[in-house]
Order: sequence, then C-alpha cells, then structure tokens
Amino acid sequence: MSNLDDCSIVVEHSSGPSVPPRYSSSGAYRGSGSTPAIAGGGIENVGYEGFEVDEDDEEDENSGMVRALETGFIPSSSTAALLPPLFSLSLVQYSPPSSLIHLRAANNLLFLAAAPLSVIIIDLENPEELVTIDLPKPAPEKGNPAPTANPTITKLYADPTARHLLITTNTGDTFYLPISPGNAAVQSRRPRPLRLRQSITAVGWSPISSHASEPNGQDGQSQASKGDNITPPSTDVLLGTTSGQILSLPLPPQDDIFKSVSIGMSKPLEKDLQTVYSLPDQQPITGIGFGFWSTSAPSASGSSKRKGTEKKAWVVITTKERMYEVQGNVTSTAAGGKSGGWAEEVFKPLRDGTPKFQELPGDPPNPTLSFYTPSVEGQSASSLPATSALVWLTTPGLYTSSVATSLSNDILTKPSLIPYPSFDSPSAPAFSRNASSSTPSLPPIPISVSITQWHWLLLYSNRIIGISRETEKVVWDEQLPMAADEQAIGLSADPVSRTFWIYTDKSILEVLVRHEDRDIWRAKLEKGEHAEALTFARTLPQKDIVLSRQGDSLFEQGRFIQAAQCYAKSSRSFEFVTLRFIDADERDALRMYLADRLDLLNKKERTQRMMLATWLVEIYLSKCNTLEDIVAAESAISDVESLTMERKLMEEDLKNFITTYQNDLEPKVVYELILSHGRTDLYLFYANLNKDHGKVVEHWITEEKWLKAIDVLNRQDSVDLYYRFASILMRNAPKETVDSWLRQTSLSPRRLIPAILQQHQRKEPIASNNAIRYLTHVIHNQGSTDTTIYNLLLTFYASDPDPDDTHLIRFLSACPDDPETDKPYYDLDYALRTCKQHNRIQPCVLIYSKLGLYESSVDLALEKGDLELAKINADRPDDDEALRKKLWLKIAKYVVQEQKDIKSAMRFLESTDLIKIEDILPFFPDFVVIDDFKVEICNALEEYSSKIDELKAEMDEATASAESIRRDIEGLANRFVTVEPEDKCWKCGVSLTIRQFYVFPCQHLFHADCLISMAMEYLPAHSLRRILKLQDELVTRSSDPSSRALLSSNFSPSQSGAGTPRQPTSGSAATDLLLGLGGRNKILAAGDRLREMIIPDALAQAVSVVGAGVGVGSGGGSGKNRRKLDKRLDEGRAEEIRKELDELVASVCPLCEGSVVGLDKPFIMDGEDTRDWEV
Repeated sequence: MSNLDDCSIVVEHSSGPSVPPRYSSSGAYRGSGSTPAIAGGGIENVGYEGFEVDEDDEEDENSGMVRALETGFIPSSSTAALLPPLFSLSLVQYSPPSSLIHLRAANNLLFLAAAPLSVIIIDLENPEELVTIDLPKPAPEKGNPAPTANPTITKLYADPTARHLLITTNTGDTFYLPISPGNAAVQSRRPRPLRLRQSITAVGWSPISSHASEPNGQDGQSQASKGDNITPPSTDVLLGTTSGQILSLPLPPQDDIFKSVSIGMSKPLEKDLQTVYSLPDQQPITGIGFGFWSTSAPSASGSSKRKGTEKKAWVVITTKERMYEVQGNVTSTAAGGKSGGWAEEVFKPLRDGTPKFQELPGDPPNPTLSFYTPSVEGQSASSLPATSALVWLTTPGLYTSSVATSLSNDILTKPSLIPYPSFDSPSAPAFSRNASSSTPSLPPIPISVSITQWHWLLLYSNRIIGISRETEKVVWDEQLPMAADEQAIGLSADPVSRTFWIYTDKSILEVLVRHEDRDIWRAKLEKGEHAEALTFARTLPQKDIVLSRQGDSLFEQGRFIQAAQCYAKSSRSFEFVTLRFIDADERDALRMYLADRLDLLNKKERTQRMMLATWLVEIYLSKCNTLEDIVAAESAISDVESLTMERKLMEEDLKNFITTYQNDLEPKVVYELILSHGRTDLYLFYANLNKDHGKVVEHWITEEKWLKAIDVLNRQDSVDLYYRFASILMRNAPKETVDSWLRQTSLSPRRLIPAILQQHQRKEPIASNNAIRYLTHVIHNQGSTDTTIYNLLLTFYASDPDPDDTHLIRFLSACPDDPETDKPYYDLDYALRTCKQHNRIQPCVLIYSKLGLYESSVDLALEKGDLELAKINADRPDDDEALRKKLWLKIAKYVVQEQKDIKSAMRFLESTDLIKIEDILPFFPDFVVIDDFKVEICNALEEYSSKIDELKAEMDEATASAESIRRDIEGLANRFVTVEPEDKCWKCGVSLTIRQFYVFPCQHLFHADCLISMAMEYLPAHSLRRILKLQDELVTRSSDPSSRALLSSNFSPSQSGAGTPRQPTSGSAATDLLLGLGGRNKILAAGDRLREMIIPDALAQAVSVVGAGVGVGSGGGSGKNRRKLDKRLDEGRAEEIRKELDELVASVCPLCEGSVVGLDKPFIMDGEDTRDWEV
C-alpha cells in the first residue's frame, strides 16, 4: 500500500480575519493619484486604504511539502494558515455625495446609484473624471396632482460592455442611458424614460459574442448597428417584471413617438417592445439570463449546409421559489421585427403549457441570480465567451450549476444545492452537501452572491466568505471593515476586468484576488482528477504529490504501465515502487518505470545510471526468452504470428535501448548477461556497437566461419586485430587472409612472419603459395627494405621441392639494391648458405658474383659442368680486365683439359677476345698434334704482324707531331707586341714604360705591381698561399733579412724578454708560416688576410731584380755585397720562381678574367657610398 493511502488530504480553509493592512494607492484605479475634491461628493485621492497584500510576499510551500514526498502527508490548516489568503478587502477612498443605493460594475466602469435620484459613473482607467447624472422627478399624473412620496432609484442594470444602462425607481419607472466610456465630455446626461407600463425587476442581456456574430438581421431587419463613441451598438434584452411577465426590447430604443404602440388611451409603449411570455405563478421575476447554441453541423465539403448557422436559444428565469428552463430553435439572434425575433420563437410554443422548472420553497430576502463568464486577462468586452455557470440564492441553500456551452438537452448540467455555512463556532468548519438540515439554528442567508473562476463569494451583513467551487468548503472568511451605523448592501462583479466590488450605504470595497487557483490542485486531487490537478500544481513538491497519488490510483485500477510512468516522474521511493511491481509480477511496468527513471537521472550520477541500465538489459533479455519459449511451446497448437511479432519488436526495443544508453553500460557485464541468455545475435550487435571487433572475430572463428571473420577484419581499422588472428586465419583460409592483408597497407610484414611460416609448413607449390604472393607484393609493390622479409622469401624459393631455379634466380636478379651500399637487401651470406643447403647451384653462382667472388662463381659453375654459366660470370667484372682474362683462362683450361676436345677449344676462343691461341697452348698436352689447330696458329701470327705494322705507323705519326710542336714553341719565343710610348697602364693610368709591365694578347697592358694586385682579387686561396711562399723566397734571395723585413714585423716569434728561448725559424716569417713553424696557426687563422699579406710592389721589384741579375738594397750597395749575393744566388732556381710566378699571376688577363669572375657580385658593395651612382 502507498503511504499516501493512509493519510487524508486536508485542504486549506479560511485564514481568519485579516490584519488591518497598510495604505496603498495601487488598487483597481490604474494610474490614479491625488485629485481635488469634486463638489457634490467627488473623489479625493482615489485609491485603496490598507487591505491589500504586499506584492513582495512570495509563497513558499516547499517547506510544507517536503514531508509529503515520502509520507504522503499534505499540509493541514496549521500549515496553510501561514500562507496569505486567497482574497483580501481593499477600501476605496471615495466618499459618495449621499447614501449609496446600488452599484454595478461593467467593463472597468462603476455605476453608483446615490440617494435619491443620482447616478455617478466612475471610469477606473480615468477616475479623476466623474460623471454625475440626476434623474428627473416624476411629474404628477393627470387627475392625481399629489406627487409620489420620496422617489428613489432602486437598481441599476448595465450590459457587460458598459454601453447600455437601465435605471429603475421605486415609482416603477425605467430609464435608459447610453454610455460613452472614456469620454466624459460627450457622455449623455439625459436618461430617456422607457414606455413599458411595467415595473422591471430583472434584466437579461444578450451575449455579445453571439449577437456580434449574427451576419444579417432576420425578417427584414437590417444589420445591427456597430455604434460609435457616442451611440452604443444595438443589442436586445429580456426584461422581467413584478407580475411575472417577460418583455423583449431592442436597445437603444426607437424615439419615434408617433409610431409607438398604444393600448386604448393610456401611455404609449415602445415601438419594438413585446411581451413574449407570462409565468404561470405570476410571481415577480428575480433573475433572468439567456444565450445561444450553434446547432448546424458542417457538410462533407466542410461548409455549412445553409448560409449562416442554425441557433438554439436557452433562457433561465428565477423567482423567489422557482427556476424555469426554456430552450428552443431560433432563426435569428435579434429581437423585434415582424416575426417578433428570437424571443417570440422560443416562448411561443410554451404559451399553452408550463416550462420546465425546479421549486425550492422559502422566502429569501434577496433571491439573487448571478452568472459567470469565464473571461481571461485582457479579454475584449466584445468577444466574451459564453456563460459557463450560475448561482442562485434560495432559502434551503446555495443553488449552483454549470451551464452547457454547447448544444445539450439540459441547460444546467451539474446542479447542486449547497447548505449555507454556519458561524456558531469561532472558526468556520468544513461542510458538505449532506449536512443535516434539522439543526437547532438555521445558518443565515447571504445578502448577495458572486462567482469567481474557482470560488463563490457570499456577502453577509458583517462579513464575506469564499467557498471553493471544487470542494464546496470555506476557504476565506473576513469581517467587513464598516462603521457601527454602516450597512452592507450588495456585491457586484465585472466579467471583463474580473473585479469584485462590495458596496455599503457609505463606502465601496474591492475584493482583491491573489492566486485564486493556488489550492485547486488539492481539490482536483481530492476528487481524483489527477490530470487536472497536475495542470494546476505549480511547485515541484505539489506536482510530486499529484504524480505519486496518480500512480497509486492507476496501480489500484490495474493500469500498471500508466502507473509506472507516473511513479517515474515522482520522487516516490525507488525501492517501494520496484518491489511493488515485482510483487505484482508486472515486469513490463517495471521496465517502463526503470526506463523513465533512467531518463530523469542526472548524467553525473554514473553509478546509478549504470545499475538501472544493466537491470533493464536483463529484463529485456528475460522478456525475449520468455516470448521465444511461448512461441516454441504453442507453435503446434495456435497462431503464434502475433507472439513472433511481439518478440521481434522487443528485440528491436532492446537494440534501441542499448544504442541509446551505450555510455551507461559496462561492456564486460553486458557481454556476460547476453551470453548467459544465449543471445548470439545481440552479442554481435553489442560488440559491433562498441566497435569491439575483436569479440566479433573471435565469435566467427569459434564458429569456424573464417570468411565472416575476415570480412569483419576488413571493415575495421585496427591493425592489431590482423596480427592477433593472422596465424589461425592463415592456417584455415590462406588466400582470403592474404587478400585481406594486401588491402591493409599499414600492416607490418615483420609481425606477420609467424603466420607466414605456417604456410611454409604446408609445402605448397610456388604458384599457389599465398605466403610467397604476399611477400612478393610487399617487396615489389610496397617497396619494403626489411632484410628479414627478403631472406624469408628467398627461403621459400630455395626450399621449394621443385628443382626449377627459375623463380629463385628471377628473385635474386630482380631484387633491388640498397642505394647506400649497392648491395641487395637480402643477406648474401645467408642466401649463399641457404642455396647451398638446398643444392641450388645456379643461384649460388649468382650470389658469388654479387659477393665479388667471381673466381668462386666460375669454379662452382665449372665444377657442376655448366660452361655457359661460367662464361656469364667470367664477363661480370667489367672494370677488371686482368681478372676477366684470368677467369676466361680458367674456363679455357677446363675446356682443354677436362673436355679434351681441341675443336671445342678452338670454338671457345671465338666466345671472347681476351685470350688467344697462344694463351691456351700451355694447356694442351705435350704430344698433341698441331694439325688440329694449325690454321688458328697461322691466323694468330698474321694478326700479330698486322698489329705491329699499325703500331709503327702510329709511332711515325707521333714523331712528326712532336717535331711540329717544338717548332711552334721556338716561334713563340720570337713573338712580340708593339708598345707605344704613350701607352698607359689599364689599372693606374700611369705611363706604362716607367716600371716593369706585362702585355697580354688582348692588348691590355699593366704594370707588374698593378697586375699582381688585380690578380689577387680573383685568385683562389691555394694560389694566394703559393704566391705568398714565392714572395718570401724571392725577397729572401734578393735582400738581407735584417735590412728588409716584409712580414716579420707582424708574424715573427714573440720577443717576450731576455732569456726567453726562441723557436727555430727559417729566417722569414712567411716561410715559417708556410712550413708550419711558429706562425702556421696564424696563417690558417688569418683566412681572408692572405691578400693583405701579399705586397705587390715588393714582389714586382724582387722579380725584376731576379730577372736582371742585380740585387736590391737599402742603400746604394757596394761591390762586396753584390759579390756575396752573386755567390749565394742560384740562377736556375730564380728563373723557376719567376716562371712559376708568371704562371700564377700572368696566365690570363685580369681584366678579362675578372669580368667573368665578378658576374655574381653586386654593383654596390656593403658600406660603399652610393652617391657616386647618382645621375
């Protein structure tokens, strides 16, 4: 049982009298403010005085609802009393000019009747503009000069749009006043008396929506006037009189007095006034209301059968003790006309009979009949919905009923008589309609009644109470804030603005409605209307209680699926609900509940979601197995098509569930669950869903369905699975497995070797060997360079039982070479051992050749008697002719000695031009007969003779060429160039003949030092070093080192002080540098300073001195020094130095050569002043 079943729901009842509230000016008068007093009873600071509820107060029911989540307890009155009341009173700050007689509210206007004959109109949107209208006093009747004593207004009747106002007096007169809301300046202030000759006690207004929808008038009447700001739109009313007559009159009334109907010589009547019916009991009518229903149905084409729509009118009439119900078909919704309008059509059939009525005996002081129009906020007055409820004050109690809004046999659909509440006790207790009527003191009868959306408001002489229309219990009771001499008169409701007004003889109060539907969910819940209760529940705890109770109700009704859905949305104990469904053996409902709870769980609650999802999978699997068992058991005796379809749907639901909640499932657990139920198809589905292709492949391998396993491998991207299942698949389906490997180019062949070796054990022919096919593809198509793969393929070829070496030789010949080592990728040593092991002679010979062991290859070929193979290998060493000849001699020796066939040996000589007959003669036996190769010997001798002649001719030609060259050289020594005295050096521009100079065939002339400086710019480093060495040697030979030091000042060994040991030198710093003595490291570090170390002028002087055979000294020199120099100078060496220097410096013209060398150099060097280039 549910916890909620043991707790009764206690609905919040009255909150007791309100505390005196604060002043507020924010009542119904929107935008009202302080206004000056208006003479004759104006409004001073129109607003409300302190009975309003603070708008900042917020309802907080959550604290009182928390316990209901588990206990089912709904807060009682003690908790509800903490909440603000649903209604409150607010005093309007208005002092009427005299005692109020009546008040009517309509369309945000208040119509006040003040004693004796004043009508005050207050526009709540513009309350500072009051309109006061005084009725004319009745004139004395002819023949009765005495006027009626104290004529006063009795009641006001306003239509819902507030465009028509009827005013009745105690003299029996009725006045009509057209209303112009929102425009006080044009408001008519002269009420028109109506010529009725009857005293009006009740008025029923035409429903605006029905009347406004009438497209055209009937029976010749024109379309109803739309009206304007001054003239109101036309409407019609039913008037109830004191004599029980019902009158029909269109408004506004016609002013044609001459055409008015008269009876005898009495007062004329209104033109369109009609008496449509008289009640049988002729009692005064206390209330009247009517409406229209649409009766025509649309045709098949969607349009009406006839133009317009057929109507049916209904009328409700009350007296003190009776309520009459009348309905009938009408052709028009307008009154008057030749046919009498709709009222004549409704009441004409009843004139000879009595209409349906209900009688409630008694004599209530004010038998008010009130109707409720369910308008919404912002509802337009011209489009109000149809009346939906009524209430009637009777002596036995409050008569209430809903009014049918569409065609019905009964106008009143849910009539009910509710006893009035008793106020004997301090608090107003709850009551029911079954309360005893024989109490010692009868409860008082209210003065007036009004209907709100969810309550009835009952006005008493000193209080007002609110009764829930759903529970029929008191929910509000408040004392009226009146003075001692003040008297409550009535209650009025505005259906458009949904406001309620209480008026006394001295003041006006507004009933403020605050969250009227706050407790409707409780009432609906009490009545079992859970769907509607859920609609009105506003807070989460409220919705939770409704859903929990709805789940209990549905569970008790046996509607377990719907109950599961409700339980899932509530916070009802998970254990309670699940155990309840398990005890009832409702697995489908349990599955629905768990699925809904899983949907509502937060994504972060990983553990709970996993547990629920796993449980659901187990329930699904059990359901599928159960259905399969039923299908198998009943297949022979009944039609199992529906069961089969249900099983398929259940399996599809399970797959969808697993797909949706894949992240909430633990794969290992789910796999075990599925396998324990024997659901192979679901196992594969789940594995594919998780992309766990390994389990799928394992399954198909277990089933020995190799092709399906390979197909799964082909449809996934993990190479690890290829390696994992390669061996078993290669053993059972080698061709398909290799095809799969070939499609997956990212596989590592080395990791597939164990599987490939299994194919080697099968000893299949090469043509059908799939391992060889894969290895060949890897080598030739994928470009593998792995030595292991090459060696493995070579092993397959070598170990083939077929003695044919074609495939192996083709592999060895076509195998690519490593570009770095120029050797094959396979291991030559391993290949040689393998081929020898399997007696593969030709491959061994080929391998010897690749190893460069040509002699071994030829020996092996000759050993096996393969002469042609030996010849092929003898020609392989292309770059070593001596070795080739040696190899051919070996073959020749084999031919001569082994074959012992002289003719074959002679034919062998034709195979090569490396050996001749004389080369093989030593191989012949000593006693061989020369006749067999006499011709060959003669041919050889003749060939030698011709070659000798050719060599002689070549020698003679070479001698002649040498002689010609010698003559040319001697001629060059006598060649000359003419130099003019005015010729200048091309570099410095100075006269050429003042210093030693050079002349080139291109006619360029340079001084020696200028030529040397120009040549240094383009000569390479090694030439510069050579020039530097020659410079040092020339200077050493031409001068004393102590008198002329060219380089020693910068590069001589350091003189750090006395006693410092000196390094051995050659006497010259430059020479020491070049010879690697003290300064070699400095020369290497100098780098680009080589050009700086060459001194062109000194070098030129040294060359000239050496060439002239004279010395160069610092002074004039003496004969003694010259003689010493002559002794030391080696003329031959000096000439060699000068020639070498000429070859280095003057081999080419620096101007011509420099232009070619400097092509890649910029015109402007770094740091060069660019202004020289300006034009």
